Amino acid sequence: MSEVMDLEALNYDLAQEVVPEWWRKLLSCMQCGTCSATCPTAYAMDYTPRQLWQMIRLGLEAEVLTSRTFWLCTVCKSCQVRCPRGIRLTDTMVALKEYAHRQGAEVPELLVTLGETVLQHHNISGDDNKTRLIWSQNLPDPPMGVNPLRRTAEVVYFVGCVSAFYPRAYSIPQALVQVLDRAGVAFTTLGGEELCCGYPLYVAGLGERMAELARHNLERVRGVGAKRVVFSCPSCYYAWSHLYPEMMDVSGLQFQHATEFLAEVLTGGKLPLGPVEMAVTYHDPCDLGRKSGVYDAPREVLRAIPGLELREMESSGVDGMCCGGGGDVEIADREVTVSVAARRLAQVQATGANTVVSACQQCKRTLQEGARKNRIRVRAIDVVELLWLSVQTADQIAEDEQAVGG
Repeated sequence: MSEVMDLEALNYDLAQEVVPEWWRKLLSCMQCGTCSATCPTAYAMDYTPRQLWQMIRLGLEAEVLTSRTFWLCTVCKSCQVRCPRGIRLTDTMVALKEYAHRQGAEVPELLVTLGETVLQHHNISGDDNKTRLIWSQNLPDPPMGVNPLRRTAEVVYFVGCVSAFYPRAYSIPQALVQVLDRAGVAFTTLGGEELCCGYPLYVAGLGERMAELARHNLERVRGVGAKRVVFSCPSCYYAWSHLYPEMMDVSGLQFQHATEFLAEVLTGGKLPLGPVEMAVTYHDPCDLGRKSGVYDAPREVLRAIPGLELREMESSGVDGMCCGGGGDVEIADREVTVSVAARRLAQVQATGANTVVSACQQCKRTLQEGARKNRIRVRAIDVVELLWLSVQTADQIAEDEQAVGG
């Protein structure tokens, strides 16, 4: 690809010579290879990220468009935070996906299907979107806000597609709504009026199609008079807090990941917590950590649980290793995702803990599947599930004491 062709394809105003800073920086790549060395999926790419940037500069359009490199990008930003030139490498990978769609290049078939599914059904699973609260059906006593929905509320819990439709993740929203109810939080969900946040479209190179979904979701949240939107899904959180503001006015709304909200709740002493005698390690989700800067809140929640021992992995915080479940890579090549998960699970095992806690339903699913496929004896659980277990333990202790006293 010549520089001019690239810029035209990416819809930049050449007549005005408006060239975005990130593109100028890409052309300044010094080929140090830091991006390739830190990329969790580089081993499976036909060209490493470093090689891809050089091919772009050399104008090798056909080779770039037929490469599978950008389709295997987990969008984890591991390369981007380490680039000595500050090049927006992850954003460039997404831009290349968009370019491939526009040029009619070969796109992984399942990604095309994903795009069609989200646009037709408003979720990633293809289920009837009206059934978004199916995860709540076996709750013993569904809180108000779930069944029935509150017509007005200052807090909206935006559940997300994975937690709403994938049984392995049902326990996450189940735990969160019960914790919120016990803490006396007057929240609501949007039920069948909640649509996919659009983030899966964005990472698939179809970001221009997410605006309608974003506007719908924002209108529904404003319609209940909410001031705060809480997410258990880091991808939804990232979409609302980083991508939505680029499309529309989100003023007057506060966006928080569930762990941030719960860390606040715990400081108020509204939740009795019982001991959970367990050694765990925490996995930083890429969308929550590197991409949103939320590292402390999940750890604050875990450290508030009596009896819980938190052990950090060799790679944590901004250096945390991707689980392999991001960027639609599981759709492009499932085996790559399983392989990356195995490497992360090896770090889990090195801590001596047999339970890995995350704050992302997709990370939980990916690590569970990686453990199953690679026969690794590690359990994956979400922070809110562990917190709910602590609340239940406190309840049991109180009941036992009452029984003895009575």
